[in-house]
Amino acid sequence: MFEKYNKVQQAILQTTLSLLIEKELQATSMALIAKKSGVSTGSIYHYFESKEAIINELYKAIVTFNGETVLNGFYTDEPIRTRLERAWENMIRLSLRYPEGFQFIEQYSFSPYIYDESKREAYEGGWCGPLGQLYAEAIEAKLFIEMDPHLLVQMHYGSFVYVVKGHLNRHLTLTDDRIKQLIEATWNSAAVQ
Repeated sequence: MFEKYNKVQQAILQTTLSLLIEKELQATSMALIAKKSGVSTGSIYHYFESKEAIINELYKAIVTFNGETVLNGFYTDEPIRTRLERAWENMIRLSLRYPEGFQFIEQYSFSPYIYDESKREAYEGGWCGPLGQLYAEAIEAKLFIEMDPHLLVQMHYGSFVYVVKGHLNRHLTLTDDRIKQLIEATWNSAAVQ
């Protein structure tokens, strides 16, 4: 997730991510980040001016990585349904492969610690915008019901989030067959009958 950063930055970001998931924001101090990452506090401040700066960089890094992963294979000439199903599957598998990143985004996307500029960059550079455009194409092609495409994207994403959380908390098990069923049900929930 943090391949674009140098080794010191990677250690800081990965450690902060793990601590935020394990201990929450208020219990994650710069001293604890330094201790757990093996990076001196002075070096941390060389790269990040504050804990909030680390959290915002973490947010941008994860959203960028998520966007690249979800949109892998998205820009093709294949049918709309094929492209949407691929994006949805990418999203689910990404969340299962990187549960800390998934949990961080879910927990901190609307946090006041995330700067508005970071949120704007994330929305524009992530997967929401492109998926919304493809939903609009599906609506225009009469594949999906008439509805605000961005609202529909968020509705479907919310369903995926809840199912992934259920899996991560061991309330249900996501097998390949169940993922396919979930994706098919998602399509059917918006499909014109």
